[in-house]
Amino acid sequence: MKIKIPNILTIGRIIIVPIFVISFFLPGFYGDLIPFSLFVLASFTDYLDGLLARLFKEESKLGEMLDPIADKILVSAALILLVMDETIKNYEVIAAIIILTREILVSGLREYLAKISVAIPVTSLTKLKTFLQMLSIAILLTGESGNKIINFQDYNAQTIGIILLWLSAFLTIYTAYDYLVKGIDHALTEDDKKTK
Repeated sequence: MKIKIPNILTIGRIIIVPIFVISFFLPGFYGDLIPFSLFVLASFTDYLDGLLARLFKEESKLGEMLDPIADKILVSAALILLVMDETIKNYEVIAAIIILTREILVSGLREYLAKISVAIPVTSLTKLKTFLQMLSIAILLTGESGNKIINFQDYNAQTIGIILLWLSAFLTIYTAYDYLVKGIDHALTEDDKKTK
């Protein structure tokens, strides 16, 4: 069976994750630059595989299955590492928890709704949420090296990254609401049918 290029990019994104995790523990400048570069590369393949799939009409069930898994693994690994080294700390951890909770919630809802053939379209707001989420994590991954490059008085790289993380967390709550309402609505409808 021939694997299509968009699927190769998605699989590549999954393969990048363990390399990304290992590189995070490198000391000094390279410990900032390499994980940042790998995260940006992986995030770009997420955009690219979808673009190529639509452009060349190569959408597939394999891609449909692997793409959200690859995204969630990448984001979850990055957030856990950033919390572990206290780049994200104290109340800021709540923003990371909100994002991770949404990923689990939406995965469950998508799986349930797929069983009853209900599709949930990706909105412009969801795309904005994803962009801000990836941007915030990428900035936070620059660590001390980023602080030396981006430093506008009190607003260094880490501060900007945390602000964007909170913004993406609020958008996460808002966009997850539609998924939740639709899922609950269909579940209640199905329950009503069984009781009649």
